[in-house]
Amino acid sequence: MFFVILQNFTELSNSKTSKFTHNNTIEIIWTSMPALILLSLASPSFSLLYSLDEISNPELSLKIIGHQWYWSYEISDFNILCHNDKVLKCSSYMLTNDSLKENIGTFRLLETNKRITLPSNTHIRLLITAVDVLHSWTIPSFGVKVDACPGRLNQANLFPKRLGIFYGQCSEICGANHGFMPIVMTVLGAAQFYFLST
Repeated sequence: MFFVILQNFTELSNSKTSKFTHNNTIEIIWTSMPALILLSLASPSFSLLYSLDEISNPELSLKIIGHQWYWSYEISDFNILCHNDKVLKCSSYMLTNDSLKENIGTFRLLETNKRITLPSNTHIRLLITAVDVLHSWTIPSFGVKVDACPGRLNQANLFPKRLGIFYGQCSEICGANHGFMPIVMTVLGAAQFYFLST
């Protein structure tokens, strides 16, 4: 196109200037075509954005608190589900090299002393915050990455469909031991989860 313009519209090859100043058809086309392209890109993005904020009635709430440099967890509405007075709380630290010798087959820098156990096919509300500095609670297999900010409570929804053990790490540079904040989550069948928890 540039070559055609240089060939046909130079002063040497075309001494007679055009008389038109604007063309309505061309202006309508070059305005409407990008607008239609943007609308076609925006419609699936908006539907995905609204589906992420889907309001559901969660059966379980997991509170996640980031510390330097470990995670603590609490399932406080567990006593309502299982009709007992238990409130499940734990702090999850990375296993040391000495502990790994006792637990052969575990991943170095990814295994913790306590795993979070959750039921499958259950709507779970994640409430994430931090005590001291910024952290980021991330499990790539679930597509979950939520920032843990001090003084702020962030919320995410989780509906695990697969059973198994899932690994994650802190994804925000939070200090000297940032690389030593692993996350390990075990997803069990709902019946097995409630049986083991009672």
